[in-house]
Amino acid sequence: MFTFVFMSRIVAVDFGIKKTGIAVTDELQLIASPLTTVKTELLLEFLINYTKDEKVGLILIGQPKKWDNSFSDIEVNIQEFIKVLMTKIPDIEIKRVDERFTSKLAFQSMIASGVGKKGRRNKEIVDQISATIILQDYLTSRNS
Repeated sequence: MFTFVFMSRIVAVDFGIKKTGIAVTDELQLIASPLTTVKTELLLEFLINYTKDEKVGLILIGQPKKWDNSFSDIEVNIQEFIKVLMTKIPDIEIKRVDERFTSKLAFQSMIASGVGKKGRRNKEIVDQISATIILQDYLTSRNS
C-alpha cells in the first residue's frame, strides 16, 4: 500500500516593473514549471487568490543584483511589495534568491528549444522562464 505525502507548492516570482513572471512546483516540490505572467500592479491580488486556491508553503522572490554585487534599482520596488505581501499573506514564508543571469539563461534556453526570433521577443515568456529558472535553481541547491 502506498501512502502519499501531501506537501505544498513553492511559487517563484521574477518581479518586473511592468510585468512579473511566475513559476510553481508540483505539490511534491519536484518539478518547476512556468505558471503565468501578470501585470505587476495585479501581482498582489494574483498571489492572494492563488494561495487561497492552492496550498503554498513558500514564495521565492528573485533578488536582482548587478555585476558588482550591489542591488539593482528595482530592489526598492521589490522591498515595498514584500512588506505589503507579508501583511496580506502572513502565514506563507518568503525567501529571496539571487536572480542574476536568469533573463539571459531564459533567452538562451528559448534559442536552444528552437523558439524563433518572433517568439523570443515575447517578454512574457521570458519572464515565465526566468521565474522557472529561479525556482529550479532553488530546488537544486536545496537538494544538494
